[in-house]
Amino acid sequence: MTVRGQYDVLEGAEPGSWAGSGSNARNGALVVHGFTGTPQSMRPLAEAFVAAGVTTEMPLLPGHGTHLDDMLTTGWADWSAAVETAYTELAAHCDHVVVAGLSMGGTLSIWLATRHPEIAGLVLVNPAAMPQPEIAEILAPMLEAGETTFDAIGNDIAKQGVTELAYDRTPLAQLASLGEAIDALQPDLAGIELPILLLTSPQDHVVPPASSDHLAATVSGPVERVTLQDSFHVATLDNDQGLINTSAVAFAERVCRA
Repeated sequence: MTVRGQYDVLEGAEPGSWAGSGSNARNGALVVHGFTGTPQSMRPLAEAFVAAGVTTEMPLLPGHGTHLDDMLTTGWADWSAAVETAYTELAAHCDHVVVAGLSMGGTLSIWLATRHPEIAGLVLVNPAAMPQPEIAEILAPMLEAGETTFDAIGNDIAKQGVTELAYDRTPLAQLASLGEAIDALQPDLAGIELPILLLTSPQDHVVPPASSDHLAATVSGPVERVTLQDSFHVATLDNDQGLINTSAVAFAERVCRA
């Protein structure tokens, strides 16, 4: 399913596509942003892959990066379809592909791995992977009352002077759609056998760090864990950005060789 928004893409929210070079040219990286966010939050990581010669795709998810009204017409089916299309196109001209995601981008990466076990590895930064029934309980009466949005969840960043390009409100039905997708993923987690680099912020005010613990305890493949001590949720723009980038590139080169 493809949803075309009625608004133009915001400056800084543009998707990216880069051809690889050198010995890593046939290796690919799909880089996926989070809920209500944009590729801006993932651009430093994408650029790190590009600097290493990796062929890199960074899509803009449907309904994101334009105007909140555009997001109100989308849901998990649209976001997951867009990510799978981007992966399929990237994999068509790469020998090996890693998928990297932040928050809901991590959820989408995990979902993709359940459908494409040939993926070389996942790089997950504060992924939303654990059911949170208390959120569904909070959302239900709000949706029944006809409410469509509530306070923003973007910009959870410790580093001073850094701003995430994200919507200033959170769409309720779309958040419920994400929660339902996370619930539906649970029976498939144990079947994930590919390598995972799991990077977690102990001080995350959006996704509980326990979500990473749940994922690590449930999947069947090897999990390499990195603690992001100096960052909040949007760690790809935060104080541990360099650690994320170097860890991700080294992991990608290792699993693609394997």
